[in-house]
Amino acid sequence: MHRFIVVGGGAGGLELATRLGDRYAPKKNKGDARAQVMLVDRYPTHIWKPLLHEVAAGSMDPFTQELEYAAQARWHGFEFQQGELTALDRAARRITLSSVADEDGAELLPQRELEYDTLVIAIGSTTHFFGVQGASEYSIALDTVHQAERFRKRLIAACIRAEYQAHEPVESGLDASASSEPRIQVAIVGGGATGVELSAELRNTAQVLSAYGLHKLDPRHDIGIVLIEAGARILPALPERVSTATTELLVKLGVKLMTGETVSEVAPGLVRTASGKTVRADLTVWAAGIKAPAVLSQLDGLAVNRQGQLIVRNTLQTETDDNIFALGDCAACAWAGTDGNVPPRAQAAHQQASFLLKALAARVDGGALPQFAYRDFGSLVSLGHFSAVGNLMGGVIGGSMLIEGLFARFMYMSLYRLHIAALHGYARMVLDTVAHWLRRTTLPRVKLH
Repeated sequence: MHRFIVVGGGAGGLELATRLGDRYAPKKNKGDARAQVMLVDRYPTHIWKPLLHEVAAGSMDPFTQELEYAAQARWHGFEFQQGELTALDRAARRITLSSVADEDGAELLPQRELEYDTLVIAIGSTTHFFGVQGASEYSIALDTVHQAERFRKRLIAACIRAEYQAHEPVESGLDASASSEPRIQVAIVGGGATGVELSAELRNTAQVLSAYGLHKLDPRHDIGIVLIEAGARILPALPERVSTATTELLVKLGVKLMTGETVSEVAPGLVRTASGKTVRADLTVWAAGIKAPAVLSQLDGLAVNRQGQLIVRNTLQTETDDNIFALGDCAACAWAGTDGNVPPRAQAAHQQASFLLKALAARVDGGALPQFAYRDFGSLVSLGHFSAVGNLMGGVIGGSMLIEGLFARFMYMSLYRLHIAALHGYARMVLDTVAHWLRRTTLPRVKLH
């Protein structure tokens, strides 16, 4: 039997493993039992990474949205192994997984070796700190649920602490309420989609925390949000009119924008820029860029580019080894008709997963592999329940169209629902949507603890 191993349970990797499992699982005499499918990930659960800014702001409870890999494997006919990819032996077609420990440090699973016939690497990306002094030590990235939850808890603690301390200046004869400075200031480094979406979600969080009495601070005056971008405008990867519309909306929400400012240092309580400016920051989030995981450049001679991504051909096979494929953020795939590569977006990972389902079936059957062609359907940026902005592209509309408001918000929410449909089917997606709506009717809009 042909042995498929998919390393990485992100949007693309999990969708591919699920659909391969459905195709080759022998259960109910419907599957084609000529192949075995295994998914590998270092975590036991999956959450759609574009939602992590909502987890950080408290708008989403991750424990109601997480999907357990073991359960998905049982439902869709593949096997799950927890562990982190640490080594590759291309000659023996074997990968090595790290040991897994529990919360107390006791070993749950030992280091293991797994053999494959076809290996698909989809381990995504990590935050790029660009060597900025203090960035990794004193700022919080949003790569994992743990990091997002850490930021959320620190924000709530800062609000409670600031309200208590607000009464102290009164005793010394100073009127704290007259100060023009916010009592709490959050600095977000990076004006891409993650930074922009987080800034809007945080404004909503500040209002909800105040409404529920968790603090009595003015959600607009006392909680400041500063978005720092090195480029001339926010959302530099998107069309300028999307950036302009988003800028106007953020300014209305009271978000301070600092464009053309490169961060040179992050220290406790402050951020310094290369132009000499100092920004007070009770909490700092780093969302300035991504890079490929370091392990990729250590994998038995696989070719990588300057960003550490695996170089793949238009079949998504690695340049070095025909038996190894890569997709998503960790793959450098040329974008036909442009001078660059396919952008690191969820829609690209989804398209590549759908492509590989057909390509790997052809590989099992001994046929020729097709060639991947990326189609850009546009981009959407959520500004929480306030609005959404984006551009739609494609042959149906004959070019590019700017959208914003309720329609854009609906389109943004649909992206996640399509991901759920890819994992569970449309019937279960509808049930999940209804269940989510029912939960929201009995819960606050923001997680309060």
